[in-house]
Amino acid sequence: MREFGYERASDVSGAVAVLGADPEARFLGGGTNLVDLMKIGVERPARLVDVRELPLGEIEVTADGGLRIGATVTNSDLAAHPEVRRRYPALTQAVLAGASGQLRNMATVGGNLLQRTRCGYFTDVSKPCNKREPGSGCPAVEGEHRNHAILGASEHCVAVHPSDMGVALAAFDAVVEYETADGKGELALADFYRPVGDTPHLETGLPAGALITAVTLPPAPVAANSVYRKVRERASYAFAIGSVAAAVDVQDGVVRDARIALGAVASRPWRARAAEAALIGQPAEGATFAAAADAELAAAKPLPDNRYKVPLMRNLIVALLTELASEATR
Repeated sequence: MREFGYERASDVSGAVAVLGADPEARFLGGGTNLVDLMKIGVERPARLVDVRELPLGEIEVTADGGLRIGATVTNSDLAAHPEVRRRYPALTQAVLAGASGQLRNMATVGGNLLQRTRCGYFTDVSKPCNKREPGSGCPAVEGEHRNHAILGASEHCVAVHPSDMGVALAAFDAVVEYETADGKGELALADFYRPVGDTPHLETGLPAGALITAVTLPPAPVAANSVYRKVRERASYAFAIGSVAAAVDVQDGVVRDARIALGAVASRPWRARAAEAALIGQPAEGATFAAAADAELAAAKPLPDNRYKVPLMRNLIVALLTELASEATR
């Protein structure tokens, strides 16, 4: 591991000032991803600015009935918060589906959104990787890609984003708040992650040196009837090979509102807008749910070894919508 400096930030303005002056510095939250990447040489910061003790650890109900979640709230505290459990149950389920209890006790909301892909070529510094070294190539396209992207990828990168939490946040239109030395800003989660294109190394729309300070969830009554389901290769803990966060409002047998986001299928949490559009105003029945899944997955471009993800995601979407519609009509 490269030798690095360390300091503990006492206020937000001081923390962002350090990164504004030193582009080789990194913010340190729980460190559950960053430190691992430092150990294997993928990340080589000259300095770490520890932000865990900044006053960003609260969850508050907003004036409009949504929630504002501080960036240093741990995953464990987020999952256990009574208002999260009541208003956005899929978010609690998504967080609890991620990692182990020990990791959730350390990991933070801001860090979770910024965690890097688990693609084996990205984490092996002896291999080329466009995300780690722009222009070096993407061996996953013709190599090991069983768990890689089927939506929104390019020939330059087919890695997927690993966050479970981010999938639920995407379904509920979360907004990311940040601060830089030039002031405060915000990004809708839909715009937070950049399309892969030919610049997979540019992962987010955050300005240089920005510190995530909070994530805001707008009020969404439909979210009270929501669920997150994750398919993984072992039950103890593992990254998803496919996941879905879904919420449905059914009245008089008709779908009045729907939110769907998919995980482990793209370089970012994938909001399933086509599926949502195919649901609204339609009978809450199996044929509708299957048509919605097909509408979303029509854009899928799987590689030879991850074709299984298309029927997997179709079955997962239909199963969750069926489950939610049943709950909504009880």
